[in-house]
Amino acid sequence: MFATLAKNWWAFAIRGVLGIVFGLIAFVWPGVTMLSLVIVFAAYAITDGIFAIIAAVRAAEQHQRWTLFLLEGVIGIVAGALAFMWPALTVVVFVTLVAFWALLSGGFMLAAAFRLHPDHGRWWFVLGGIASIIYGGLLLVAPLIGALVLTWWIGAYALVFGIAMLIAAFRLRSLAHA
Repeated sequence: MFATLAKNWWAFAIRGVLGIVFGLIAFVWPGVTMLSLVIVFAAYAITDGIFAIIAAVRAAEQHQRWTLFLLEGVIGIVAGALAFMWPALTVVVFVTLVAFWALLSGGFMLAAAFRLHPDHGRWWFVLGGIASIIYGGLLLVAPLIGALVLTWWIGAYALVFGIAMLIAAFRLRSLAHA
């Protein structure tokens, strides 16, 4: 599995960069309306899901474990598609959708992380998974949160997740070259 991940380090790097960019946008323009946040989240979740599926396909081609990456990708695409189809969701419904996506995505990432050897970047995947689970839990605890605070939460989550993916990607890249 490591060889496949190392060979496709760039997919994790792209996921990381997208997460960081999304997080920075959330902090720079916090006045974005909830409708805009729904659309931005949907695009991010679909893009992230596509790259997770790419990682699954690459792993399957190498006869490696791929199911958890595929499930993570499908969940991201489904969550994003639902957000695009119903952009006028109430804040509580949207927050709940984002929370469950983060919880499930984080759970699958944690499960995948513990199948990696510690030297292959396991703990960076663990950090990304834990960030997803904490973020999802916070959203479930406070579903009536204002748009500004939600924007900051999603921005902080995306930054931590993006940095973790970027570090993991470059760790995989350096180990692949070693």
